[in-house]
Amino acid sequence: MARTQIDIDVPDLSGQRAVVTGASDGIGLVVATRLAAAGAEVIVPVRNRAKGDAAVAAIAEAVPDARVSLRDLDLSSLDSVAALAATLVEEGTPIDILINNAGVMTPPDRQVTSDGFELQFGTNHLGHFALVAHLLPLLRAGRARVVSQISVAANSGAINDDDLNWERSYDGMRAYSQSKIAMGMFGLELDRRSTAGGWGLTSILSHPGVAPTNLLAARPELDRDRDTLSRRVIRQLSARRILVGTVESAALPALLAATSPDAQGGVFYGPGGLGHLGGRPGRQKLYPRLTDADQAARTWRRSEELTRVGFPQV
Repeated sequence: MARTQIDIDVPDLSGQRAVVTGASDGIGLVVATRLAAAGAEVIVPVRNRAKGDAAVAAIAEAVPDARVSLRDLDLSSLDSVAALAATLVEEGTPIDILINNAGVMTPPDRQVTSDGFELQFGTNHLGHFALVAHLLPLLRAGRARVVSQISVAANSGAINDDDLNWERSYDGMRAYSQSKIAMGMFGLELDRRSTAGGWGLTSILSHPGVAPTNLLAARPELDRDRDTLSRRVIRQLSARRILVGTVESAALPALLAATSPDAQGGVFYGPGGLGHLGGRPGRQKLYPRLTDADQAARTWRRSEELTRVGFPQV
């Protein structure tokens, strides 16, 4: 695997188990490969088994002694989320690192999950919310780092409390921003509740900046038949190392949050370049939209109601 000129040291992770959603390509694949190279056992939960097999083969090629295995997961289905969690709980191995990385972005027309939620809110936020709730016993046993990957999109828009599922007036970008704001608020609230309740886990936010991943690529399942103009521009800028990052550099904030001995709960790691679009990873100031603790508590309660899963009371 090609290494970026910007890099971080990942400590020895031998004996640790890591779960990385969205690791079948892009940033998630880079993160999973780096964790495996550091000695972690890596679980790759995937919706598409063929892509998952290709990812495992790529990791094994880069890290011949990698301990990596596939599981099934469709974050747009709460039944699938519960099934994965049940499988991992039955295995009984504590989880040391969970990176909530998977996501979908801006389908041109409103789509819904199998549970009837707007696709981005249901996949990016509610699916991960339910996953963490179901895995909480294993996360507590591992005193885990839980890293939630948000986006520069969380610095615009708002939680659409009166129409969370965008049934009345769908706007793909605003709905995407909402999903990432909700995910960011969840990550911060999770750390607050862990501290108050003595759950033992540490919850951290990261964002990758901007890089030429498949989020904006042609995606037939999203009714997107060609790469977006934004992706074409980002690819050209990235190739020239102008302003934005590469897929490899975009993986570093999540890796830093998940593995650095100095990483702290309830904080935000991202690239430090202009506009936080690229550059060396480090601690960044929280976006103002993520700092409303009352809104975070409301979003948490709504998420429990919508997913029908609960966390311990604190």
